[in-house]
Amino acid sequence: MGGTAPALQVTDLTAGYGPVHALRRVSLTVPAGAVVTVLGGNGAGKSTLLRAVSRTLRFHGGAVVAGSVSRDGRPLDGLTPDRVVAAGVSQVPEGRQVFARMTVEDNLRAGALGRRGGRAGKAAALRRVHELFPVLADRARQQAGLLSGGEQQMLAVGRALMAEPGLLLLDEPSLGLAPLMAARIADAVREINAQGTAVLLVEQNAALALRLASLAYVLEVGEVTLSGPAAELAASDEVRRRYLGVVDETAAADAAVARAAHPVLSRWEEAR
Repeated sequence: MGGTAPALQVTDLTAGYGPVHALRRVSLTVPAGAVVTVLGGNGAGKSTLLRAVSRTLRFHGGAVVAGSVSRDGRPLDGLTPDRVVAAGVSQVPEGRQVFARMTVEDNLRAGALGRRGGRAGKAAALRRVHELFPVLADRARQQAGLLSGGEQQMLAVGRALMAEPGLLLLDEPSLGLAPLMAARIADAVREINAQGTAVLLVEQNAALALRLASLAYVLEVGEVTLSGPAAELAASDEVRRRYLGVVDETAAADAAVARAAHPVLSRWEEAR
């Protein structure tokens, strides 16, 4: 990347809710133009991390206790959420959170409120969104609450893109989606990144996330326990066992031997 500043630099970030620290001295880097994923189970601190970056943590009753966050070498610490958007960071929250009673078109317009530039820039951003998600152009006059789950996820991503961010924060974009729709969202993330937008992706679907990302971090109980190139983490026995559902081959072989040595009684087999 040469001397280019990272799209995002998080250094020794500690944050939480009241006396509970959901993040403890977390550091990570999103290089310019990269897709970086954060893996971890429920309660690991993934959403807290994104909220701390976007400065929306206080809306959830939390606060950053220590550490720093910078975008393109410029600190985001102390900025209000709208100024973070103006600095080029947009977040797609978990659960989509579209404005259900507003039209698709008005949802997208709302996403452009924090951006700089005039009418021409907003029109260009809208064209980009419609090219990525043609269904949003087709449903422009429809209430957002009447869209399918996958279409609402497209709208949530499109709304974030209306601010033309240099860094997109995605919180569980495949959550609750059928595999085909999750694959479509993944394709959109690839295209968004190919157009020059860096992405920080929080995703429980580890297999999908590791295919999309170049770098990966694993959060466990608020701390980074593993990090490195996504391909290396995908090949890690620990990651494969805990996040990809791949059972250790030796253990599987031992289980097969045990089954042969101690066969299941026929009446139990029939009852399955």
